[in-house]
Amino acid sequence: MSHLLILPIVVPLLAGSLLLLASRVSDGLRRSIGFAATLALLPVAVMLLTRVDGGAYLVYALGAWPPPFAIVLVADRLTALMLLVTAIVAIAGVLYSSAGDDSAGPQFHALFQFQLLGINGAFLTGDLFNLFVFFEVLLISFYALLLHGAGAKRVGAAIHVVVLNLIGSALFLFAVGTLYGVAGTLNLADLSRVLPVLAPDEAALARSGALLLLGVFALKAALLPFGFWLPRAYGAATAASAALFAVLTKVGVYAILRIYNLAFGPEAGAVAAVATPWVLPAALVTLAFGALGTLGARGLREAAGWLVVYSVGTLLVAVGLFSEAGHAAAVYYTVHSTLAGAAMFLVADVVSRSRAVAGDRLDVPDGMPRMALTAGLFVLVAIAVAGLPPLSGFPGKIMVLTAARASGPTVWIWSVMLAAALLVVVALSRTGSALFWRTHETTHDMPPPAVPLRAYWAVGGLLACVVGLVVWGGAVMGYSQAAARQLADPSAYRSAVLRGPDGQAPDDRRSVR
Repeated sequence: MSHLLILPIVVPLLAGSLLLLASRVSDGLRRSIGFAATLALLPVAVMLLTRVDGGAYLVYALGAWPPPFAIVLVADRLTALMLLVTAIVAIAGVLYSSAGDDSAGPQFHALFQFQLLGINGAFLTGDLFNLFVFFEVLLISFYALLLHGAGAKRVGAAIHVVVLNLIGSALFLFAVGTLYGVAGTLNLADLSRVLPVLAPDEAALARSGALLLLGVFALKAALLPFGFWLPRAYGAATAASAALFAVLTKVGVYAILRIYNLAFGPEAGAVAAVATPWVLPAALVTLAFGALGTLGARGLREAAGWLVVYSVGTLLVAVGLFSEAGHAAAVYYTVHSTLAGAAMFLVADVVSRSRAVAGDRLDVPDGMPRMALTAGLFVLVAIAVAGLPPLSGFPGKIMVLTAARASGPTVWIWSVMLAAALLVVVALSRTGSALFWRTHETTHDMPPPAVPLRAYWAVGGLLACVVGLVVWGGAVMGYSQAAARQLADPSAYRSAVLRGPDGQAPDDRRSVR
């Protein structure tokens, strides 16, 4: 059994613990440790990606316990891709933080590593209870990173987020307890085996647990009506933290995509397709409100938060189709939206730092140094998040619209998506003109501060990855389609996870209940 699969968890765990012990050392040493640990995740993710690219499942059973009793980590094409995207965004975030974000508190880099621990663990875990554990790890780090640098705005946003997510955590435990009570297992592969043969009264309880889980995941993904907290919270955070937070919503989306295809998919008997009536309508509402929020935003940070809501809505439209074509579109668009959303938060902070008085406000004209460079980066990021050609958001949206033609209420999906896209284009055009064309109206003589060049490198790195999605678009789309085919075949996942050390399936070793 290869230990490669546990490294995305062990590396940030050890690095975060070391950084806690080294809280009184110099900023330079903490930055070096944090950057080295984050950079190490990139080759690990690449190696995992190459190992699963042929369709294999990697399974790691802690303590060598037999399934389904073991705590298992599982990687397939989707998991490896999400680990790679997380590593790329984290590297950009750590690089950007060295421009000053990390100096507002001694524990930034430790918290950043623990956030990575929770995110990577949520992607890798093969059972619901440990998904809850990793959710709590990433949420505790999220609360602390949101408060990093203090300030009334951040404290107010954090209180709101903490209360909502504590309610979500309680509901998560209720859902887990309900499912364990009726199925006798929380292993996802084992759940997919047990749920189809439940008695009718037990199946009704299982449906209740599944719907509770869906509400929890909708809260994590910022799916409306649970997502109004996101723009304020993400807009208040430091840029490096907000860039990594762009991955957090994808954890909720990933959980819906994984669990409701595996445990509650077409083969789940009386609990099959329990999420199908809910996800698509909520996604369309989220998409519309995200676009309207972007149009009404008064600052670039707030707009970046609403753009995350908009991208989540688009992504969950693809997920809500519950078809292979929709899931392929969701995988591709997940990569694009995560990279583009993280880049937008970094650009928003560059603009805010560069304007001496106005910050990121759109209603106050102000000049800035390196205006041509900053404006160029903003235009590229705006094109990416709006889904305009030639960047990767355009083929991603085409994949979603094409998938909608084969399944789902096509007219509604096309109408809402195209209207929302128009609103986002108008909003970003207005934002660009307010930031970069009205500088002649500046009324103060304060010299604008200079932003370190490493901040621009972080944004440029994320944009290079977005461009790479276009240059190697055929390969990425092919990988996305292969990942969607894996999601559509829960029997292969079940067989890979439940095959014990003796080569026997659990049916041969124990009864269902």
